[in-house]
Amino acid sequence: MKKGFSLLELMIVIIILGLLAALVMPNLIEKGEEAKRKLVCVQMKSIMQTLDMFKADQGSYPTTEEGLKALVKNPNPQKYKNYPKEGYFNEGKMPKDSWKNNFIYIYNGTRPDIISLGADGKEGGKNEAADIKYSQCQR
Repeated sequence: MKKGFSLLELMIVIIILGLLAALVMPNLIEKGEEAKRKLVCVQMKSIMQTLDMFKADQGSYPTTEEGLKALVKNPNPQKYKNYPKEGYFNEGKMPKDSWKNNFIYIYNGTRPDIISLGADGKEGGKNEAADIKYSQCQR
């Protein structure tokens, strides 16, 4: 008599593994998206600290039109006379969010805000596709 598994036994094991995967995978995917959203908040905090340094050096935050690019290259040498030669970011590169999209910068004259458009890269959205604002990360 041969020793081994019958086709029925193999099918049962495959079905059990499939059911386990179906139960576990959604939780793992949710945790991955949650981690990406938390990382975006950490990145935004770092950018905001750099913006605060810019304000300390230059006397004001960059305008919305100048945007975060003002941290890489001096947008107005006449206005920003204390601008460091190498800019405010190493290697002159702007950080991107967890989904490789650019951050959006808005300055209304009081305190700047930074926005990530989330997983879908589009304005609005729900759940993992929802926009992430720095002002909301502080809560």
